[in-house]
Amino acid sequence: MSSSLLNPVLLEISNELTPEQLEQIKFLCEDIGKKELEKIDTGTKLFRVLKERGKLALGNIEYLCKLLTEIRRDDLSDKLKGLIRKAGSTSAEPPDTEKAKFNIATEVIAENLGRHWRKLGRKLGLTDVKLESISKRHPTELEETAVELLNEWRRKRGAEARAEDLIKALRACQLNLTADKVEYRLATPKN
Repeated sequence: MSSSLLNPVLLEISNELTPEQLEQIKFLCEDIGKKELEKIDTGTKLFRVLKERGKLALGNIEYLCKLLTEIRRDDLSDKLKGLIRKAGSTSAEPPDTEKAKFNIATEVIAENLGRHWRKLGRKLGLTDVKLESISKRHPTELEETAVELLNEWRRKRGAEARAEDLIKALRACQLNLTADKVEYRLATPKN
Protein backbone atom coordinates (compact mmCIF):
# COMPACT_ATOMS: atom_id res chain seq x y z
CA MET A 1 0.00 0.00 0.00
CA SER A 2 1.25 3.45 -0.77
CA SER A 3 0.37 7.07 -0.46
CA SER A 4 -1.28 6.79 -3.90
CA LEU A 5 -4.30 5.39 -2.03
CA LEU A 6 -4.20 8.01 0.71
CA ASN A 7 -3.50 11.18 -1.28
CA PRO A 8 -6.77 11.30 -3.26
CA VAL A 9 -8.76 11.04 -0.02
CA LEU A 10 -6.62 13.74 1.60
CA LEU A 11 -7.20 15.98 -1.42
CA GLU A 12 -10.94 15.43 -1.13
CA ILE A 13 -10.84 16.21 2.60
CA SER A 14 -8.80 19.35 1.92
CA ASN A 15 -11.35 20.54 -0.65
CA GLU A 16 -14.21 20.03 1.84
CA LEU A 17 -12.57 22.01 4.66
CA THR A 18 -13.65 25.61 5.00
CA PRO A 19 -10.93 28.21 5.70
CA GLU A 20 -12.31 28.52 9.24
CA GLN A 21 -12.06 24.75 9.80
CA LEU A 22 -8.49 24.73 8.49
CA GLU A 23 -7.63 27.46 11.00
CA GLN A 24 -9.22 25.39 13.77
CA ILE A 25 -7.12 22.35 12.83
CA LYS A 26 -3.96 24.48 12.70
CA PHE A 27 -4.80 25.78 16.17
CA LEU A 28 -4.97 22.20 17.44
CA CYS A 29 -1.56 21.35 15.91
CA GLU A 30 0.47 23.09 18.63
CA ASP A 31 3.59 20.98 18.08
CA ILE A 32 4.03 22.44 14.59
CA GLY A 33 5.92 25.70 14.88
CA LYS A 34 4.08 29.01 14.55
CA LYS A 35 6.16 30.13 11.54
CA GLU A 36 5.43 26.89 9.71
CA LEU A 37 1.72 27.09 10.54
CA GLU A 38 1.58 30.63 9.12
CA LYS A 39 2.75 29.31 5.74
CA ILE A 40 -0.03 26.71 5.61
CA ASP A 41 -3.04 27.97 3.70
CA THR A 42 -4.53 24.71 2.39
CA GLY A 43 -5.37 21.32 3.82
CA THR A 44 -2.95 19.64 1.43
CA LYS A 45 -0.04 21.70 2.78
CA LEU A 46 -1.02 20.79 6.33
CA PHE A 47 -1.29 17.10 5.44
CA ARG A 48 2.16 17.22 3.83
CA VAL A 49 3.64 18.64 7.06
CA LEU A 50 1.86 15.96 9.12
CA LYS A 51 3.30 13.26 6.82
CA GLU A 52 6.82 14.71 7.14
CA ARG A 53 6.50 14.65 10.91
CA GLY A 54 5.34 11.02 10.95
CA LYS A 55 1.84 11.90 12.16
CA LEU A 56 0.05 10.84 8.98
CA ALA A 57 0.43 7.78 6.77
CA LEU A 58 -1.83 5.11 5.32
CA GLY A 59 -1.43 3.00 8.47
CA ASN A 60 -1.37 6.00 10.80
CA ILE A 61 -4.50 8.14 10.46
CA GLU A 62 -5.55 8.38 14.12
CA TYR A 63 -4.08 11.86 14.67
CA LEU A 64 -5.86 13.39 11.67
CA CYS A 65 -9.12 11.58 12.53
CA LYS A 66 -8.92 13.06 16.03
CA LEU A 67 -8.36 16.56 14.62
CA LEU A 68 -11.31 16.21 12.24
CA THR A 69 -13.54 14.94 15.04
CA GLU A 70 -12.55 17.86 17.28
CA ILE A 71 -13.66 20.36 14.65
CA ARG A 72 -16.92 18.43 14.28
CA ARG A 73 -16.19 16.97 10.86
CA ASP A 74 -16.93 13.35 11.73
CA ASP A 75 -17.99 12.83 8.12
CA LEU A 76 -14.43 13.50 6.93
CA SER A 77 -12.98 11.35 9.70
CA ASP A 78 -15.29 8.50 8.65
CA LYS A 79 -14.20 8.95 5.02
CA LEU A 80 -10.56 8.50 6.08
CA LYS A 81 -11.39 5.46 8.21
CA GLY A 82 -13.32 3.96 5.29
CA LEU A 83 -10.20 4.19 3.11
CA ILE A 84 -8.21 2.24 5.70
CA ARG A 85 -10.88 -0.46 5.94
CA LYS A 86 -10.92 -0.73 2.14
CA ALA A 87 -7.12 -0.76 1.88
CA GLY A 88 -6.87 -3.36 4.65
CA SER A 89 -9.29 -5.68 2.89
CA THR A 90 -7.21 -5.60 -0.32
CA SER A 91 -3.88 -6.14 1.42
CA ALA A 92 -2.10 -9.32 0.35
CA GLU A 93 -0.71 -9.96 3.81
CA PRO A 94 -2.60 -9.57 7.07
CA PRO A 95 -1.27 -6.63 9.10
CA ASP A 96 -0.92 -8.81 12.22
CA THR A 97 1.53 -11.08 10.38
CA GLU A 98 3.66 -8.16 9.23
CA LYS A 99 3.53 -6.61 12.69
CA ALA A 100 4.75 -9.87 14.21
CA LYS A 101 7.61 -10.02 11.69
CA PHE A 102 8.54 -6.43 12.45
CA ASN A 103 8.53 -7.12 16.20
CA ILE A 104 10.84 -10.12 15.73
CA ALA A 105 13.15 -8.08 13.49
CA THR A 106 13.20 -5.26 16.05
CA GLU A 107 14.13 -7.63 18.85
CA VAL A 108 17.01 -9.21 16.89
CA ILE A 109 18.32 -5.89 15.58
CA ALA A 110 18.21 -4.28 19.04
CA GLU A 111 20.23 -7.19 20.46
CA ASN A 112 22.87 -7.03 17.71
CA LEU A 113 23.08 -3.51 16.27
CA GLY A 114 25.24 -1.83 18.89
CA ARG A 115 27.02 1.40 17.99
CA HIS A 116 26.02 1.19 14.30
CA TRP A 117 22.49 2.39 15.00
CA ARG A 118 23.04 5.86 13.45
CA LYS A 119 24.30 4.33 10.23
CA LEU A 120 21.16 2.20 9.99
CA GLY A 121 18.95 5.17 10.89
CA ARG A 122 20.40 7.23 8.05
CA LYS A 123 19.96 4.34 5.62
CA LEU A 124 16.30 4.10 6.70
CA GLY A 125 15.87 7.79 5.87
CA LEU A 126 15.64 9.32 9.34
CA THR A 127 17.02 12.83 9.69
CA ASP A 128 20.08 13.69 11.75
CA VAL A 129 17.84 15.84 13.97
CA LYS A 130 15.64 12.81 14.71
CA LEU A 131 18.70 10.62 15.36
CA GLU A 132 20.11 13.21 17.76
CA SER A 133 16.78 13.36 19.58
CA ILE A 134 16.79 9.57 19.98
CA SER A 135 20.40 9.67 21.18
CA LYS A 136 19.60 12.23 23.88
CA ARG A 137 16.73 10.13 25.21
CA HIS A 138 18.93 7.03 25.54
CA PRO A 139 22.55 8.19 25.87
CA THR A 140 23.89 4.93 27.34
CA GLU A 141 21.38 2.26 26.34
CA LEU A 142 22.15 1.03 22.82
CA GLU A 143 19.36 -1.56 22.75
CA GLU A 144 16.72 1.01 23.75
CA THR A 145 18.16 3.41 21.19
CA ALA A 146 17.82 0.78 18.46
CA VAL A 147 14.24 -0.06 19.49
CA GLU A 148 13.23 3.60 19.41
CA LEU A 149 14.98 4.09 16.07
CA LEU A 150 13.05 1.20 14.52
CA ASN A 151 9.75 2.31 16.05
CA GLU A 152 10.29 5.82 14.71
CA TRP A 153 10.94 4.40 11.25
CA ARG A 154 7.79 2.29 11.51
CA ARG A 155 5.73 5.36 12.49
CA LYS A 156 7.20 7.26 9.57
CA ARG A 157 6.46 4.49 7.04
CA GLY A 158 3.08 3.51 8.48
CA ALA A 159 1.53 0.53 6.71
CA GLU A 160 4.42 0.40 4.26
CA ALA A 161 6.94 -0.64 6.96
CA ARG A 162 8.19 -4.16 6.27
CA ALA A 163 10.74 -6.38 7.99
CA GLU A 164 12.22 -7.10 4.55
CA ASP A 165 13.06 -3.39 4.20
CA LEU A 166 14.99 -3.56 7.46
CA ILE A 167 16.97 -6.55 6.19
CA LYS A 168 17.83 -4.68 2.97
CA ALA A 169 18.93 -1.63 4.97
CA LEU A 170 21.11 -3.79 7.23
CA ARG A 171 22.79 -5.33 4.18
CA ALA A 172 23.30 -1.89 2.63
CA CYS A 173 25.10 -0.89 5.84
CA GLN A 174 27.33 -4.00 5.61
CA LEU A 175 25.65 -5.42 8.73
CA ASN A 176 25.19 -8.80 7.08
CA LEU A 177 25.51 -10.90 10.23
CA THR A 178 22.64 -9.03 11.86
CA ALA A 179 20.60 -9.32 8.64
CA ASP A 180 21.27 -13.07 8.60
CA LYS A 181 20.14 -13.38 12.22
CA VAL A 182 16.90 -11.52 11.44
CA GLU A 183 16.21 -13.77 8.43
CA TYR A 184 16.95 -16.87 10.51
CA ARG A 185 14.57 -15.80 13.32
CA LEU A 186 11.83 -14.96 10.81
CA ALA A 187 12.20 -18.35 9.13
CA THR A 188 12.36 -20.32 12.37
CA PRO A 189 9.00 -20.73 14.15
CA LYS A 190 9.19 -20.01 17.86
CA ASN A 191 8.22 -22.93 20.12
